[in-house]
Amino acid sequence: MTPFSERDPVKAGAVGLTVVVLLLLTAFYSDDLPIVGGGTTYSADFSESAGLVPGNEVRVAGVKVGKVSRVELAGDHVRVAFKVRDAWLGDRTTAAIRIKTLLGQKFLALDPRGTVPLDPGASIGRERTMAPYDVQEAFNGLAGTVGRIDTEQLAQSFEVLSDTFADTPQDVRGALDGLSALSRTISSRDEQFATLLAGTREISTTLADRNEQFEKLLSDGNLLLGEVRERRDAISALLTGTRALSAQLSGLVADNGEQLRPALEQLERVTAILQRNQDDLARAIELTAPFYRVFANTLGNGRWFDVYICGLLPPSVDLGLVGFNDAGCLPPGVQEGGR
Repeated sequence: MTPFSERDPVKAGAVGLTVVVLLLLTAFYSDDLPIVGGGTTYSADFSESAGLVPGNEVRVAGVKVGKVSRVELAGDHVRVAFKVRDAWLGDRTTAAIRIKTLLGQKFLALDPRGTVPLDPGASIGRERTMAPYDVQEAFNGLAGTVGRIDTEQLAQSFEVLSDTFADTPQDVRGALDGLSALSRTISSRDEQFATLLAGTREISTTLADRNEQFEKLLSDGNLLLGEVRERRDAISALLTGTRALSAQLSGLVADNGEQLRPALEQLERVTAILQRNQDDLARAIELTAPFYRVFANTLGNGRWFDVYICGLLPPSVDLGLVGFNDAGCLPPGVQEGGR
């Protein structure tokens, strides 16, 4: 085998580019591959496309099973090619273009019927397909049609018609007079009416352009409502469990009341004893306070303590020429004037 360093770089580069291009083409057209593709391709004939475009969903019983791959004109009708994966279609399958959102997005709905599998090469005929009427296109068409009407000429026509039937019975003249008044009103409001229809067309166009944003808004709203529903279910389950626990505790107390009563009585006695002991301890601390105060005063001078003994000497004695203990039994530091 020739080493890679000795090979022709031009040939190696050409082979590498070819492989890369093939890989890119395979990734780009992966849906069209027979094994790893997006499913089996079928087709259906419709009288009109009704706003269906490639990429729209294909659903069976409301479940997405594929997507529309091509919408093209085939003579006097429209042929829609679509791919279906993991879904069975019979030879009597019907197809209908339905509205997916309020903003006019469509999807292809299939109703599998028949006993023989549908042949991918045979298209679903127009007798088994149905296309809806596009309201948005109707509004756009209405705006254009009304804009081309000569309202003044229409008003004059109604007036001539009213004059012609002037001698007819009262009911007919009243109807024609009403039509004439209606025509004059439309003629006088021609610009406002045209502006209104133009605004309607702009609104419908804007809503169609913002279709994805509205879909995202509705999808997020569904997620929010789903989360609120889950929280509601969780709270409901919590309340149900609390109610069940309360019932169980009530039953436990009712069933063990006789056994719990002696324990509660003994607990009450123990509580009374502890309360008395607490009161005694509080009284002892209160009575110990003066002792500790005097003890601290006695030993508060450092390495020695002061002691005062009253009564060791006799009281003050005064025999005239002889006397002692003139101050008597007084604490140290107390002056005679403080008696």
